[in-house]
Amino acid sequence: MMRAAILVLMLALSPSLASEGVDRDAARAVIARQQEAFRRDDAAAAYAEAAPAIKELFGSPDRFVGMVREGYAPVYRNRSFAFDGDEELAGGGLAQRVRIQDLDGTDWIALYTLEREPDGSWKITGCRLLKAPGVTA
Repeated sequence: MMRAAILVLMLALSPSLASEGVDRDAARAVIARQQEAFRRDDAAAAYAEAAPAIKELFGSPDRFVGMVREGYAPVYRNRSFAFDGDEELAGGGLAQRVRIQDLDGTDWIALYTLEREPDGSWKITGCRLLKAPGVTA
């Protein structure tokens, strides 16, 4: 709970977010909610933040979370999770970089992509996970 409060405070105080507008705040909030859901092992809440195409691909919260646990362990469980830069994508989407340190102390970059839904909300369309520059296998 304390981590969530700190994350919300960091988002509120970030000068880049204040100047960039509410859309980036809302997109980052989606990622933060999903991250908190992973920490609580709440498959339904994590799945709720996924875009319709992702939901269609996996079909259930448990299958989705199983994929994240197996293929994206640093996203699922980590020591630290901090937002970095972002970039607007063609078609109104957003790419958001997140710096992650896994439970073993290895640094990663997660590149989330998000799309705006017809109701105005943001949903996560994907995540690409890369070892941070300078980290060797």
